[in-house]
Amino acid sequence: MKELVLIVGGIYGTLSVILGAFGAHALKKKFTEDQLKSFETGVKYKMYHALVLIICGITFPFLSSLQNIMAWCFIIGILLFSFSIYGLTWSSANGNKIKILGPITPLGGLLLVIGWILLTINLSEIVLYITP
Repeated sequence: MKELVLIVGGIYGTLSVILGAFGAHALKKKFTEDQLKSFETGVKYKMYHALVLIICGITFPFLSSLQNIMAWCFIIGILLFSFSIYGLTWSSANGNKIKILGPITPLGGLLLVIGWILLTINLSEIVLYITP
């Protein structure tokens, strides 16, 4: 699991840079200001969580189910959150908004919140373990 977390973190980070540049240059002419802001939100959240995944991959051994669930919440959460935003903004800019993606975004956000809660619990276990 540790390797998967590090690899996905690297992939998400790479995609953030690519999509951020794509949004800043190619999509500026195609998207409205609000669509561009939404797209950028998806990119930012993906980068934040790419960094969190890499830090988690370095910090945790992923021997407990709590650590594994945390990682899956981040991995699936950002997939649902960011990619649904990309789909919504892209389809809206093309005049054919895919409405089914709307409820997926908050589901991804909920998984990210759960991931952060589990991260806090996992970090507190480390702190309790190393403090006498």
